[in-house]
Amino acid sequence: MSIRSLFVFIALLSICSLTYARQDINAFKGYPVIAHADTLFHIKNKLGSLSAQERAERTSAKVEALAEDLLFVADSLVTEDDSTLVSISYKGNVLLSLSKADADSVKMDRQVMVKAYQEIILNNIHKYKKDTDLTELLKRGALGILIISILGICIFFLNKYSNRFNAWLRVKLHQRIAGLKIKNYELISGKDELLLIRKVLNLVKILVIFILVYLTLPIVFRLFPWTKPWSDSLIGFVLNPLKNIFSGIIAFIPDLITIAVIVFVFHYIKKAIKFLANEIEAEKLKINGFYADWAKPTFNIVRLVLNAFMLVVIWPFIPGSDSGIFKGVSVFLGLLISFGSSSAISNGVAGMVITYMRPFKLGDIVKIGDTTGTVLEKSLLVTRILTFKNEVITIPNSAILNGNTVNYSSMASQNDLIIHTSVTLGYDLPWAQIHELLIAAALASEGVIKEKAPFVLQTSLEDWYVSYELNVYINNPQKMPRIYSELHKQIHIAFDAAGVEIMSPHYQAIRDGNASTVSPIKVS
Repeated sequence: MSIRSLFVFIALLSICSLTYARQDINAFKGYPVIAHADTLFHIKNKLGSLSAQERAERTSAKVEALAEDLLFVADSLVTEDDSTLVSISYKGNVLLSLSKADADSVKMDRQVMVKAYQEIILNNIHKYKKDTDLTELLKRGALGILIISILGICIFFLNKYSNRFNAWLRVKLHQRIAGLKIKNYELISGKDELLLIRKVLNLVKILVIFILVYLTLPIVFRLFPWTKPWSDSLIGFVLNPLKNIFSGIIAFIPDLITIAVIVFVFHYIKKAIKFLANEIEAEKLKINGFYADWAKPTFNIVRLVLNAFMLVVIWPFIPGSDSGIFKGVSVFLGLLISFGSSSAISNGVAGMVITYMRPFKLGDIVKIGDTTGTVLEKSLLVTRILTFKNEVITIPNSAILNGNTVNYSSMASQNDLIIHTSVTLGYDLPWAQIHELLIAAALASEGVIKEKAPFVLQTSLEDWYVSYELNVYINNPQKMPRIYSELHKQIHIAFDAAGVEIMSPHYQAIRDGNASTVSPIKVS
């Protein structure tokens, strides 16, 4: 259904609702006078100290009491007229008094009105006495037994043939049903599917029997005056909820139109923002200081804010939103989410901050804490790293925000990346030779940029050794473990070829106190 069709449908419903509401306002006829489950007439106006409702209830009780009188004489039910009121009475007992206001409310002459009400009361009493006559009761009792017998026969044959149909269907479907599968996963086996079909058919049978019994009982109850209210109650159990649901739907239509308009407006606002975000992400639209990789997360944040604001605007129009139970459940769920998702919220906020800090992007080689590898996924809550050993490590964004992040790819793509390794050698070895051997090993290593000369730094002079740091240039950080391995191998080969022994840093040379470990080579 298109949006235009939806609005046409809502407009038609609104017209129906306004018509129904107008009819409902004008449909109030007053308080009913009810006798033997029949509505005789209505009373709208009060009389003296009696309200309209009290007048209707008193008249109802008097008419029912009069119908129980075994010595009732129809000619004794007469009308009396004075200057202000006309009354219907039976042997001096006033059943109903009508004023000029009562006649004006139904636009009738008082004399015509009182005669009509008298005739209605007489007909109701005669009908009740006829219905409670012994002969009539026996006839209706026999009719009731007949109806119940027909119901029993229907249930018997329904049960009998439904069981036969169930058995026949199982035989027919036994070889044809192979079960329900989703790709390679068997959701329901063939045996379980047959069992499910049988249970569904039994449920349908029980439902049909229940409907038959429920429809038959009101018919039987209406045969007798005393059980007629039970019939009305059984029918009311079904009709009243349906009526309430329909009335609720009709009353909700104006609010539904408002909600539809709000959703429509916010929908197209989000579509416009999404269009701008796609243009920025595709670098068709450039904004100074706003990077292309910010477009999608920014749109997600804006969409979340717009949805939250839309919910706040729609909330008062939701049915039951102002009820105490609705508010209580909302507060409880809010507290539950607040207490149970504090770490998730902190990770989400950290994820948004990291997005705009731009410490790395997908595919970068980074070191986060003790983890080094390729950025595999960057979500709102976590970042996943694929290490050089093909391990996927999930790191909460809050841990990334609170720690240090080293991005190897960012420098490698711009000015080449410098990696380093250290060796510690004694003072008895000439430092110039060490420099020469380390640089030769670096130039012989695969993966090292030869155009940029490696260099050696003497990082410390300890008690027993000198620390030499070899620095080389690389442009492919994904191969760092192999380059390090190759570099260490070439250092080992170069030192072995030169006869230089790489000893433990804590090796102590034995000397007589006169010899010196200072290299005899003069420094130029």
